[in-house]
Amino acid sequence: MDTEQISAPSRAQYRVRRRVTAFGVIHVNAIHTSRFTIVGNHLAQHGALSLTAIGLAVHIQSLPDGAKVGIKVLADRFPESEARIAAALRELEAHSYLARTVERLPGGRVVTRTVSHNHPDAAAGSVPPAPEPPAEPERTPVPAEPPADAPEPPREAAPPPQPAPAPVPRRAPEPEPERAPEREAEPEREPAPAPAPAPLRPPLPQPLAPEIHRTAADLLAGLRRDDPRLILGETDVRRLAPAVAAWLERGITPETVRHTLTGGLPHPVRRPAALLAHRLTVHLPPRLPDLPPPEVVHPMHDCTGTCKRVIRAAEPGPCRDCRLAAEATRAEAA
Repeated sequence: MDTEQISAPSRAQYRVRRRVTAFGVIHVNAIHTSRFTIVGNHLAQHGALSLTAIGLAVHIQSLPDGAKVGIKVLADRFPESEARIAAALRELEAHSYLARTVERLPGGRVVTRTVSHNHPDAAAGSVPPAPEPPAEPERTPVPAEPPADAPEPPREAAPPPQPAPAPVPRRAPEPEPERAPEREAEPEREPAPAPAPAPLRPPLPQPLAPEIHRTAADLLAGLRRDDPRLILGETDVRRLAPAVAAWLERGITPETVRHTLTGGLPHPVRRPAALLAHRLTVHLPPRLPDLPPPEVVHPMHDCTGTCKRVIRAAEPGPCRDCRLAAEATRAEAA
């Protein structure tokens, strides 16, 4: 029994069992000694704020005083768009985690002041002050005992007893008013440029002779025979018929117009009337230039004068030389 057991452990092995769950989160925490921010669960587990607003509030609370937290600055810092960041800031304002005011500086410049509250009650100034540590009781110094061989000091007459002073109640120190963080001055935003007006659509071509409207209307109504997707209503047919008549007036045959309107259609055809109006307007051919009058070739005739030569003339008669000779003879006779 007195033999030492070499294989036995020298002391019991203690192991702290970690609770393992089949589901849910498991926290592995490390102690922060620098660069950390205290965030309350009222913000981290807020039931009415979006995740974007909660993350943005934590980011703003971690920034030092004077840091810029404008919408454009945050949009450059994070992948969220300016619209989502602006919506998150409005959520924080609605739940008293943020306050933004627009102020005009003496020089006329308009800036936005931003104040971040780490607790909703901080906006109304109703955060309870932190409890002060209890004051330590005052210790009365104990006089040192005189040595045994020291002569006993002469005894003085004891003073008459005096009434104990009434205790003075101590007032608790008033909490210092919490200083509001310095508000950030954001640069004035330039007004967004006005959107450019939409280009006006060119008007549909109009014919000069309205007699061919019936032919144009029949052509449009029959397009659904070539392609079932080109079904037009009566209103669209009446609106597009003058444009088709303008094509026919410029010498384009109905078959050519039908081929132009039905060839190479996209898939699917969502607005057939708008597609046909575009093609009739954009692909309208120009008018043909006027042709020069054809040269007239007169038939051959024999001169009826004295020369009897063959000449070209619209009607039979004397040639130019015979006419001049006859006129000279008449002038001499006169």
